[in-house]
Amino acid sequence: MSLFKKQKTAVEAIELLGDLHPLVEQLGSLDGLVTLAGASDSLQMQQISNLEELRTFLRNYHARILRPLELPYIQRAFLHASRNEIRELVTLDQQLGRESILKNFSAASKRVGRGQLQKLRPLKDQRPVQRYLVAVDEGQATGWHTLVYGLTLAVYSLPLRQGLFGYAHQTTRGFIFAAARTLKLTDEECRSLFEEVCNDLPAAVEPLLMQGLVA
Repeated sequence: MSLFKKQKTAVEAIELLGDLHPLVEQLGSLDGLVTLAGASDSLQMQQISNLEELRTFLRNYHARILRPLELPYIQRAFLHASRNEIRELVTLDQQLGRESILKNFSAASKRVGRGQLQKLRPLKDQRPVQRYLVAVDEGQATGWHTLVYGLTLAVYSLPLRQGLFGYAHQTTRGFIFAAARTLKLTDEECRSLFEEVCNDLPAAVEPLLMQGLVA
């Protein structure tokens, strides 16, 4: 196993306190969600063939998808679920479907989100889960993986800060691992790139936490 896989970086140690629920870990990983090539297509980038191109891709992903779309949608889903605002959650689901840049992610996101949502079905006492499931079953909502991620954070009473950083870290690390073997990157190069790209995540996450406090 890679040393990078075994160790947490300094930014993780500071910001990601405790372990994420296993279901949340699955939703935040790239496994079964999207390929590096698919994500590159969404960002209209060429095939990644070296470390510098991977760095450019990750910066673009953070700037155009992760920070302006995925993290805010997770935050809003978390808040709606925490407040039992299911109508607003369904509206958010429909709004997410209109984000054109996520077109290449849509089929996989629906598949992963619905699959994980089914694992929440036994939680009969969780009204947000059951009502969102009904909306998905009736075709009123899609079940995007990012919204299910936010819903799951609320259901298991996980801190929003932990969840947002966890998602950003897992997706970033997933893209790096996807390219590491082909590009023959060393553990040190992977770790350094991860820390470089994720270094200013607090600037994206902290405003979302403040919005939650004043909303």
